[in-house]
Amino acid sequence: MPLNAQALNTATFAELLADTHHTAVHLEMRDLYAVGDEADDYAAFLRTGVPNLDPARSFWPQWMPLVQDAVARGVVMRRARIISEPVTDYIRYEHAITPLNLQAGEDVRWLPRRHASDIPLPGNDFWLLDDRLVQFHHFTGTGDWAADGKERTTDPAAAALCRAAFETVWDCGVPHEKYTVQTH
Repeated sequence: MPLNAQALNTATFAELLADTHHTAVHLEMRDLYAVGDEADDYAAFLRTGVPNLDPARSFWPQWMPLVQDAVARGVVMRRARIISEPVTDYIRYEHAITPLNLQAGEDVRWLPRRHASDIPLPGNDFWLLDDRLVQFHHFTGTGDWAADGKERTTDPAAAALCRAAFETVWDCGVPHEKYTVQTH
């Protein structure tokens, strides 16, 4: 059942995903995220070079069941990341923990930024659910959530832009298993 306008603005992402029936795609375009729920794991990774791949730690106990439930309902979940090379330490970390995204049921691809120059992209990262609902993400310059961290819309033009951008990035992207992190 589609969410009404009020529910669109007040629903949690879990509720939005529960209302998704076909596709959930996520495009990430930043080289650094500094969101609090992964700060400890990221700091440990910087110290040791070893990712925490325990699905019972950090933000994974909340995320993995959401993805697994959606995938079990037939939702195809894909995530694409546009990244600069050589990669930042954060992207090295993100690449190292991506096996947990895959374990949950997501498919992930990486696109070096130099291959994205001719792709029309929205100005912000986003989730596109069932090709109809866009949740844009707003971050500060340092990569933390901005005060207005998300913006949702069902505007057909915004959804079409996000769909076209994501599919182009996806088609040009390298599957996670084949992407080698370029560190220098």
